[in-house]
Amino acid sequence: MITAQEFCDLLADRGFTLASGVPCSHFGGPIAHLSTEPGRYVPAPNEGSALAVAAGAALGGQRAYVMLQNSGLGNLINPLTSLVMTYQLPILTFASLRGWPDPETDEPQHAVMGPATPGLLDSVDTPHHTLYAQDGVEEFAAVLEKAEKDLAEQRAPFVLVERGAIGKAAAANSPHTEGLPAAEAIRLVTSAAPQAAVVATTGFTGRDTFAVADTPSTFYMQGSMGHASSIGLGVALTQPERTVVVLDGDGALLMHLGALSMIGSEAPPNLIHVVLDNRVHESTGGQATTSATTSFPEMAKAAGYADAVVCHREEDVQAAMLRAQAAPGPHLICIKTLPRTGAIPPRATNALSTLDIRDRFQNDLRQ
Repeated sequence: MITAQEFCDLLADRGFTLASGVPCSHFGGPIAHLSTEPGRYVPAPNEGSALAVAAGAALGGQRAYVMLQNSGLGNLINPLTSLVMTYQLPILTFASLRGWPDPETDEPQHAVMGPATPGLLDSVDTPHHTLYAQDGVEEFAAVLEKAEKDLAEQRAPFVLVERGAIGKAAAANSPHTEGLPAAEAIRLVTSAAPQAAVVATTGFTGRDTFAVADTPSTFYMQGSMGHASSIGLGVALTQPERTVVVLDGDGALLMHLGALSMIGSEAPPNLIHVVLDNRVHESTGGQATTSATTSFPEMAKAAGYADAVVCHREEDVQAAMLRAQAAPGPHLICIKTLPRTGAIPPRATNALSTLDIRDRFQNDLRQ
């Protein structure tokens, strides 16, 4: 294992002055380290955007690298093949190897992409090298030397990073003190709409929902980050007589903001879109999102939502849920939440298989 500082320093020594990415716990250390120096790390909403930032930096004359979780590799393929490879921009990408080599040791959403990652890169003729957990500074330097040869040939190499290869560091965020505990916000929302079909986004939101408000009418997402609102739209359009509640996160919503416009255009009257805004990617180590400079209610209204509000207190949430169920939507309710404390509850798939979750949700919708 190398330390986060060693990782960053070796890259800086080779002239890499800018990084971008989407958080993964494997890269929590480097992101925390880089985030202490303004201008060194750009937090991207999704993996494709991170690669495009690096492409722009390359065009502007700087060496840049990207960090991402391999579960989001699909978001990267389009700009990789149609931008970076087409224009032969030399960009270095680090991808964590979730679900590899044995998918049984990781979460269900990594079962497909884990073993497929090397082959997927091979299929688009992208060179890749591997940094293993037992590797030290010398081995990392050797991996970078191989990547440098690819970069010199105007290629875009990947370094695949095994779990435990890079040391951790605490995220450098100033915790906010206003808002509700996330689990309490979820309890308030679900108790205010007990007959609703619920779509809970991936990460800690799904865990909290399973802990405090589990019912067969809840669909727990494993992976597919950023798509909760789109899933909710599909359910709402096919179940027009049923209230549909989406439990979203700020990082997840930022990943695919275009969904707001799609929902506003379709205007499902039965959709309530709840955003739990804690300003961080909490399940990957607490790296900051960009929600502190973003107004989700204003964006939702501009996109065509019937109503959008922000809530800080219990009574605000209760009133917002009453209004949302009394008038046609779509509605957006942004609830400011606090950083989680104490033990994190288990995910739904500790007790239910993904097919169990699918089947009981579908059966509930048919009733």
